[in-house]
Amino acid sequence: MTKHQESPPDETLEAPLAVSFVQAFWFWLKLGFISFGGPAGQISIMHQELVEQRRWISEKRFLHALNYCMVLPGPEAQQLVTYIGWLMHKRWGGIVAGALFVLPSLVLLIALSWIYIAFGDMPVIAGLFFGIKPAVTAIVVQAAHRIGSRALQNKVMWGIAGASFVAIFALDVPFPWIVGLAALVGFVGGKLSPETFRVGGSHGSKNNSYGPALIDDHTPTPEHAKFTSTGLLQVVLVGALLWAIPMGVLNALLGWEHTYTQMAWFFTKAAWLTFGGAYAVLPYVYQGTITEFAWLTPTQMMDGLALGETTPGPLIMVVAFVAFVGGYVKALLGPESLFLAGALAACLVTWFTFLPSFILILAGGPLVESTHNDLKFTAPLSAITAAVVGVILNLALFFGYHVLWPQGFSGSFDFVSALLTFGAATALFKFKISVMRVIAGCAIAGQAFSLIL
Repeated sequence: MTKHQESPPDETLEAPLAVSFVQAFWFWLKLGFISFGGPAGQISIMHQELVEQRRWISEKRFLHALNYCMVLPGPEAQQLVTYIGWLMHKRWGGIVAGALFVLPSLVLLIALSWIYIAFGDMPVIAGLFFGIKPAVTAIVVQAAHRIGSRALQNKVMWGIAGASFVAIFALDVPFPWIVGLAALVGFVGGKLSPETFRVGGSHGSKNNSYGPALIDDHTPTPEHAKFTSTGLLQVVLVGALLWAIPMGVLNALLGWEHTYTQMAWFFTKAAWLTFGGAYAVLPYVYQGTITEFAWLTPTQMMDGLALGETTPGPLIMVVAFVAFVGGYVKALLGPESLFLAGALAACLVTWFTFLPSFILILAGGPLVESTHNDLKFTAPLSAITAAVVGVILNLALFFGYHVLWPQGFSGSFDFVSALLTFGAATALFKFKISVMRVIAGCAIAGQAFSLIL
């Protein structure tokens, strides 16, 4: 991805030409390989590519879809890709877009998990991780700034974001409560002061125009995206079958207590608890996979999280690492098929973790499309987006703390990581260097420092 330059409104720009399914396929595949930086960084990349550069969708329609995905359990970036793919090329467009967002990460994590568990400590990999973690911290800070600059259009939105940050950082309020309270504030506020909560309202919306888009603010909803009770029933029934058939096969062939069956059931439950992204559900995953099932050790869980942070795709893909290690260590297919046991576990868990996201988008998308000009729906979602900015800021501080004080505040301050974080932030904010180049540069620098120190 090239350096990003803000585009001023240009009335002379023509709307982009229609995008074929094949053209979209290759872009979604590319996106699956460049989607670094967790949900905040991924949404930032998608905004640059889809809204600013390619103009496949307008700012207003992009934010409306994002607001819906923020409310749902599951990885919001993957759901947003699925939503836009569905809006452009019907259900198969959404399925392909969402699947390609996940598949590169799954393949990479299976390979890296095998290297990690089979070959033990690797100084080269450790050095790369040492440099990438500061880059990820800077990427999340930049993404909080970018999303905040679009969502926090007035003092009320700033107040919602600030209250959200205090609630999650200081008071440890669960994310679903933050979402619910923000939606209530938006619902009431939309009635009392409609312009304050209007998506793409008068506060700076003109500065966020990048020219006419393929799916523009006033583009009519396509026929396939209109709500019908038959369409909703089809999605729900097919989704239920896609869950029940593999679960039934596992239970029939292996039994309910078998590790594969328990992984499928555990991560089905986890999929419905991922409000607020991967970090909101990590305590649940940590408790179940380590304490209850002993699929891996605490140290392995932390290393897996580092792998999840430094590979493209949703951060919740750390579940693939958890499953691979569990299947490999427990030799579920016998001592001669360790890799196959781990890879099968990773694929099963990925299926059961992401299936609910596809169902929610394909079932709920038509309802959301019918509300993008309806303030009573958009006002609560606007407030939720503002609240999420505060949650993302909390995530940035979480990253920063663990990068700069790896042993906690009682340990020493990591000046090298601080230098790398500052360098990455400068590259992103001042020089507008792409996320991929920043990650690559920090990885090389981290490897060099690890050899010197």
